[in-house]
Amino acid sequence: MNNPILTVEHLSVTFNHRQTVVDDISFEIHAGETFALVGESGSGKSITALSVLRLLPNNASLNAEAINLHGDDVLKRSEFELCKIRGRRIGFIFQDPMSSLNPVMTIGSQIEEVIKLHFDLSRDALQQRALEL
Repeated sequence: MNNPILTVEHLSVTFNHRQTVVDDISFEIHAGETFALVGESGSGKSITALSVLRLLPNNASLNAEAINLHGDDVLKRSEFELCKIRGRRIGFIFQDPMSSLNPVMTIGSQIEEVIKLHFDLSRDALQQRALEL
């Protein structure tokens, strides 16, 4: 099989050095696959996704053998380097639309905002790409 797009090995997340909310999870996602992370409310789905992008709150401690995106070890990247990756090479959409989208902005302008951060496009090209997406 082809190389995975994302590999997460032995991920654990603890809050305040005592409450483990994700305990030793591993998975791979390959091109063309649909991946769903399911579980009860509070089971650690969102924390797992936030961990992959290293967007955890300050009171969270992440421990993992590896988090590789296209073979690139996310754990070794600086915050500056991660900002270039987030939204361009990887992203996620949470189930709750009120936390995913800003209700006072159009969806198009929110999509354009992300594209603009990562690509140097003219205004017309930016709008066209947002419409395509």
